[in-house]
Amino acid sequence: QVQLVESGGGLVQAGGSLRLSCAASGRGFSVAAMGWFRQASGKEREFVAAISWNGVTTYYADSVKGRFTISRDNAKNAVYLQMNSLKPEDTAVYYCAAAQSTRAVKAVRIDYWGQGTQVTVSS
Repeated sequence: QVQLVESGGGLVQAGGSLRLSCAASGRGFSVAAMGWFRQASGKEREFVAAISWNGVTTYYADSVKGRFTISRDNAKNAVYLQMNSLKPEDTAVYYCAAAQSTRAVKAVRIDYWGQGTQVTVSS
């Protein structure tokens, strides 16, 4: 059982940066692949980024590639999403997720979800 709690969301102007954090508790975090998803108002939840259990492999949605960076610190049971050059279309609730593998993350075969944190980018 893994519990996930996101933080770091907020209001930022276009072109600005935010760093989201996801704190994990419970057994299994260090062997779980992790991911970030987002859901804008009126839209379906979409994949943003994934990272393997050891942090070696990462994947990004085309829409965020080059602007967002996913990382993790297994010693702190945490995963992060550094978001730079933010755009109004990045506005959404961002969710942290844990899964068996990065392939599972990208296929949205998620074992555990966080409650989400709101990111709002003003133009």
